[in-house]
Amino acid sequence: MSVFKYEKDQDGIVTVTMDMTGPVNAMNDEYHQAMSATLEKLEAEEGLTGVVFASAKKVFFAGGDLNDLVAASPENAEQFFTGVESMKADLRRLEKLPVPVAAAINGAALGGGYELCLSCNHRVALNHKSVQIGLPECSLGLFPGGGGVVRLTKLVGVEQALPYILESKRLVPAKALAAGLIDAVVDTPDELVPAAKAWILENKEDPMAAVQPWDRKGFRIPGGAINSPKNGQLAMMAPTMLHQKTRGLMPNMTAAMDVAFQASVMDLDTALRVEGREFTKVATSPVAKNMITTFFFQLNQINGGASRPKDIEKNLTKKVGILGAGMMGQGIAYVSAMAGIEVVLKDMTQEAADKGKAYSEMLLAKRIKRGQMDESKAGKILALIKPTANDEDLSGCDLIIEAVFENIALKNKITSSTEQYLSDDGFWGSNTSTLPISQLAEASSKPENFIGIHFFSPVDKMPLVEIIMGENTSDEALAKAFDYTQQIRKTPIVVNDSLGFFTSRTFGTYLDEGGQLLTEGIHPIRIDNLGRSLGMPLGPLQIQDETSLELTRKAGETWKEMGVEDKWGNGDSMRRIVNDLVVDNGRGGRHHGGGYYDYNDDGSKTIWPGLLDLYYDEGAEMSDQDIADRLMFRPVIESLKCLESGVLRSVADANIGSIMGIGAPPHTGGYIQFVNTYGFDKFIKRCDELSAKFGDRFNCPEIVRSHAESGELFS
Repeated sequence: MSVFKYEKDQDGIVTVTMDMTGPVNAMNDEYHQAMSATLEKLEAEEGLTGVVFASAKKVFFAGGDLNDLVAASPENAEQFFTGVESMKADLRRLEKLPVPVAAAINGAALGGGYELCLSCNHRVALNHKSVQIGLPECSLGLFPGGGGVVRLTKLVGVEQALPYILESKRLVPAKALAAGLIDAVVDTPDELVPAAKAWILENKEDPMAAVQPWDRKGFRIPGGAINSPKNGQLAMMAPTMLHQKTRGLMPNMTAAMDVAFQASVMDLDTALRVEGREFTKVATSPVAKNMITTFFFQLNQINGGASRPKDIEKNLTKKVGILGAGMMGQGIAYVSAMAGIEVVLKDMTQEAADKGKAYSEMLLAKRIKRGQMDESKAGKILALIKPTANDEDLSGCDLIIEAVFENIALKNKITSSTEQYLSDDGFWGSNTSTLPISQLAEASSKPENFIGIHFFSPVDKMPLVEIIMGENTSDEALAKAFDYTQQIRKTPIVVNDSLGFFTSRTFGTYLDEGGQLLTEGIHPIRIDNLGRSLGMPLGPLQIQDETSLELTRKAGETWKEMGVEDKWGNGDSMRRIVNDLVVDNGRGGRHHGGGYYDYNDDGSKTIWPGLLDLYYDEGAEMSDQDIADRLMFRPVIESLKCLESGVLRSVADANIGSIMGIGAPPHTGGYIQFVNTYGFDKFIKRCDELSAKFGDRFNCPEIVRSHAESGELFS
């Protein structure tokens, strides 16, 4: 029995209902066989007046099989290209049928699913928020290679198509209709197929209804070809702007833009072949492998609860107390209230607590102004936040999150005085970025209910939460923290306890190596530029200015009190910088009047002249490659150490945490995945070279050597 159900009605319309093996319809070998057989039957069908493609699944069509895509390699590129072209040939046969073809879109049609829709003459979708239309492949290191770039470009024009392709936009049906990506919407599922059939019957006498726009004589692409005079600015500026955004590190986006440009001047069949060749190059590259592995397989693994204890019932947090209404506390209050959770926002004074709530009021006002929310809903969310200076208001909280300064004595005092207000089955979370959870839990009467919940700033924008297990933290507390994190629509990674955990510890090595390069005489602008060239959001010096050199000084004092002699792992370079800039010159960072940089009223910045006097050495010689590799390898090596020592509990947590939490370059797939495609032997050799030239901090962790021997990838 075919997985494509074939039904012909009395009007001569065939409805093909896709119901493939497994939970979704996907563009795999089973699809190819079913589609080919269906096309043969349609091409031979007598009395055919039209065709409707529908789905028996909740998702209309899920697109390509990413298992096949991640297995693509330069060695099997020819075979891969042949397979892609065969799939595309089926879609070309579909749109060459002599009768009109309609897609009845009942669920998400993304990637290959929308490419199937584009091969139909008419697209009607259920007008529901669960239905998404778009081409998200660029977010996975690919681009729409099943005809998506070519057909969408010819459908709406180069300028209109590029944002949907490059930005991986997903549109709800109403917006897709307005953008011209679909042709009609219906309000209920039962109306879908009848609406598609009605369109076919209305147009059965029109011979052009069965002919795609790009196959009609005299077709002109909307907005004109890329080489037309009116597109001169687009042709010149778009590649430049893309390079500025991606720094040349996302070859899939460059290829997608190039294919769109060529599609605007070529006939469809030639453009499809160009698209196939470029897609094969991209799909067999390390970038595609990295991003598919991390942003699809590993992110789904994390969001699916791989790190959550399996035998514990799902928990819903109804009331959360937040201690400290500063930058972090006010952000946690906002995301909690947005999730419908009652919030008690406590600070030392009512004025400070009110100021913390005002942050949520500001963010909600912006949403209202942008048309994303009405005043009534915003008012209900704001009403969930109670600012207070009274401990008693915390009574009955399911969760209390402490979000005060990184000071053990202060945190312990707060725990001792307010833990009593938790509900009987409540748990305690410390929003610390570095301090060991096991040590903080010593102040708790129930250390089994004490866990680290590390947010990232700004909380309302950053998608990650790092959950830290202390020595005595129970699985029940972990499950509750995991559920709360997902409840507020964040991605949770779970790590074991240590100073700095995973994210802060690893992030610190990037800043630290930047400081080391500075004290070795390298020009600060060169250091930051090479950091950005790796794909980091900012160079190490600029990031440390943003996060505060003063904070670095205070953290150093805290670690010293804890008996940590050499947190930096790099001699005295960072201590020297803190002493020279913060202590001697009062330069604590951007929000303290300036640090490495001076910040001007117009938003621009320039290197503080005194920095060059202190450190710059015109005679210092070092290649760009050595500088870039030092900035890249330090956090990669630290991540490997965290995995080797058990701080990291999974490779997925490492990769997602490094990208979503500390800005690791997305094209690498995260700091551990980077090693997989860099190559174990090559990585070991480069570590040995860097270690010999620059010190033991570049020694290759033994875990890499063991994987090199076994040939097993980090997964």
